[in-house]
Amino acid sequence: MSGTAANLAEIAAMVERREVGYSLEASFYTSQAVYDLDMRAVFGAHWLFCATEAEVREPGDYVTVEIGTYSLIIVRDDDEEIRALHNVCRHRGSRLLEDPCGSVGNLVCPYHQWTYRTDGSLIFAEGQSPSFDMAKFGLRQVHVRTVAGLIFVCLAEEPPEDFDEVAAVIEPYLTSYQLTEAKVAHQTDLVEEGNWKLVMENNRECHHCDTSHPELITSYFPFLRYSEEDVTPRMRPIYDRYLAATENLDNVCRINGVPRELVHELDTRPTGFMIMRLPLDGDGASFGPDGAQVCRKLIGDLTHPQFGDLSLHMQPNSWFHLLSDHAVVFSVLPLGPDRSMVRTTWLVHPDAVEGVDYTIEGLTSVWKATNDQDRALVEKAQRGVTDPSYEPGPYALVEDDVESFINWYVRRLHDYLTPHHEHAEKLGRLHAAASQ
Repeated sequence: MSGTAANLAEIAAMVERREVGYSLEASFYTSQAVYDLDMRAVFGAHWLFCATEAEVREPGDYVTVEIGTYSLIIVRDDDEEIRALHNVCRHRGSRLLEDPCGSVGNLVCPYHQWTYRTDGSLIFAEGQSPSFDMAKFGLRQVHVRTVAGLIFVCLAEEPPEDFDEVAAVIEPYLTSYQLTEAKVAHQTDLVEEGNWKLVMENNRECHHCDTSHPELITSYFPFLRYSEEDVTPRMRPIYDRYLAATENLDNVCRINGVPRELVHELDTRPTGFMIMRLPLDGDGASFGPDGAQVCRKLIGDLTHPQFGDLSLHMQPNSWFHLLSDHAVVFSVLPLGPDRSMVRTTWLVHPDAVEGVDYTIEGLTSVWKATNDQDRALVEKAQRGVTDPSYEPGPYALVEDDVESFINWYVRRLHDYLTPHHEHAEKLGRLHAAASQ
């Protein structure tokens, strides 16, 4: 059996023996073979959040995105459609664009000047034979979908078919924020020295928030999975505030005709997701001190600041927080078995003025601090899983969304590996028979 087939067989065995409710074996977080498989079975096969429409507002505006060894151009074409194109010239393969973002009239290869429209069609190729058909050499397209201003791409030839169903559920939650018209106020890229799954596991729970995120927790109530019987006398005043904030949020949602219900499908479909609206403490508006606004101008068409936190999780690589005054969107892209890039983008109303309605420091300070704290935690976890003494440990009851993420991930590997493993075993049997 070839080395690649042997690696797949070994990973398949790890998938099969994964114990429900426990973290993964060390190789899932450290192995180059597992990382390579992740890039094929997960990042090469599923819908990935990569950018917002606010980043490509005008025709010709683009961003480039690196997904493993792939480079993509996300661009708004001359008809104002969002396109996703492979960043590879069809002549001799040169990279077309190097900058992370910008604006172009046409896409011109820097090597031999093959020229493409922003929809990917080839319009100039010097020195070709009379029979050369430019229509056959446009840039290769990538599947792309937009949902209420969020841009998703899929590298697979046949993307998961449930995306339309998911979009139909989440779009009514997002519409009021009008992200298609929003403005990018700030964006950061943070490299974390940890496997992408550790980044996502850390995000999928707040079990660590009380001790690790002092800036963030001032806005949140600690009762997400509490019942009234769990509330101690010391916590009763906070719980009473929580009940009042919950009732107020219910009323605001009802008056504004927006959905309020939790939808939790993180591990029950290929395009796993969860969406919920949480009441906030204090002013109940945003991530400022005691829940205060961080932007004076409310986002979208919202008229009430106490709109809570609309929290959206999408498998495998993104999460979103939408407040009454701004939105924060996050994407994670693997850089290697033990390195990941976390991109954070802050969006505000297009008419919000920096220095008048908000400051960059005031808008971003909570999540800049939280991201850096999470970076340190992920890096500690990465060092831990590389220790020979590491073995999978049990998730706490409040870490059920971590279990959902891992369950979703393991199912993706299982579905991908099953035909490959069976094929490898068949080749092994044929090879053994031929050598007898």
